Amino acid sequence: MGWLSKFFRGFNDKVPEGKFYDRHSDNQGWNDPCTSEADVWTQHENEDIDRAVALSLLEEDQRAKQLFDHESQLKEDELLARALQESLTNASPPRYEYGNGLRSQPISIPYPTGHRICAGCYTEIGYGRFLSCMGAIWHPECFRCHACNLPISGYEFSVSGGYPYHRSCYKEHYHPKCGVCNQFIPTNPSGLIEYRAHPFWDQKYCPQHEHDGTPRCCSCERMEPRGTGYVSLDDGRKLCLECLDSAVMDTNECQPLYQDIQQFYESLNMKVEQRVPLLLVERQALNEAMEGEKHGHHHMPETRGLCLSEEQTITTVLRRPRTGGGNRTMNLITEPYKLTRRCEVTAILVLYGLPRLLTGSILAHEMMHAWLRLQGFRMLNPQIEEGICQVLAYMWLGSQLKCSSDEASSSSSSSGSSSSTQRGTRSPFETKLGNFFKSQIESDISPVYGDGFRAANHAVHKFGLRRTLDHLRITGTLPY
Repeated sequence: MGWLSKFFRGFNDKVPEGKFYDRHSDNQGWNDPCTSEADVWTQHENEDIDRAVALSLLEEDQRAKQLFDHESQLKEDELLARALQESLTNASPPRYEYGNGLRSQPISIPYPTGHRICAGCYTEIGYGRFLSCMGAIWHPECFRCHACNLPISGYEFSVSGGYPYHRSCYKEHYHPKCGVCNQFIPTNPSGLIEYRAHPFWDQKYCPQHEHDGTPRCCSCERMEPRGTGYVSLDDGRKLCLECLDSAVMDTNECQPLYQDIQQFYESLNMKVEQRVPLLLVERQALNEAMEGEKHGHHHMPETRGLCLSEEQTITTVLRRPRTGGGNRTMNLITEPYKLTRRCEVTAILVLYGLPRLLTGSILAHEMMHAWLRLQGFRMLNPQIEEGICQVLAYMWLGSQLKCSSDEASSSSSSSGSSSSTQRGTRSPFETKLGNFFKSQIESDISPVYGDGFRAANHAVHKFGLRRTLDHLRITGTLPY
């Protein structure tokens, strides 16, 4: 006891050693009445004892309070250590249902200092594990894939549109697949997804398919997916089944189309008076005829049509071949046809086996060559001549697609359409194919055919076809 030790120290300091002194005389007197210093000590030391007791009690109270605070802190530390240990061994908090299911949209929620609010279920996160990502914190089971709605437990995930995804789910939804092998397009050595794509059909495919023998349709230019059928023509070209459906395969089959194009020219007041033979030929016959022609500019790398001015003997396709085993055409019958020069144009040749709209656009192009020669247009610049011929092919395609659209509208508005009307209506693919052929003309990058078309088409739009041709006849140039 601190106050007892202080009391005893005060007593030892103050108590005399048994001597009494007379305050009035130097002589010692044992019988004389006197006042002892013990009485004086009693009066003063009572006050010191009281102060000592009070001071000791105050010290004990402070020491007891410090002991209580220390024990309380130890208890809190023990609870915190136990919670941390449980967070490492126990499962995460249970899932919180909100509305119809767990919310997976990552939203940063403002919360007061000392509180952690889950961005998935919007409840406070207590002791235990939690995730901090995408600018918010989450219960582990509330951080879910936007595609499959399962928790994301891995260390890596993908984000698209502000939503988290498993990497496998993101790959399934957003990683491009090859239109040929139907596999995910692999990344290149730099880690980037590299693929080839058709600008019109939006077909993506692995780069190696351009060199592994994958067939490409000679008409629509699409790579053929694995497992789909196609036809291999006798001259080596490949034709997809959709393009084969409207393909023109022999000279006799092309005659009705030839008459339609002649009527189209008559509607423009550009009738071709002379009878010009039309022949469908194989690739080899077309190339041979091109070599025998002295004049004319040809679209490389492959020519699909030719307007001849020289006398030649041409091998023409007489009868439509049939499809045999191994996706090959069989029984192709040809015959020689001798051209006689009776006018400036001896024949028009078109490559066989192309869809009707493509065959017609080639025929319209070559018909314009014939019209220019028969009308006395001489020595035109190749860019101007090929450009104006492309304009006529483009105009014919546009008239065919417009006619098809009008027929579809009238047929849909009529409740009892006849079977003949239904047979005349083009399929959606054929309509898209026609738009593809128009797109080819528009986007051609060759200086002669592409730039020539754009210059001639601009002149026709500005001045009209008739004024453009009159100016061309007089000056040999396009009006501006």
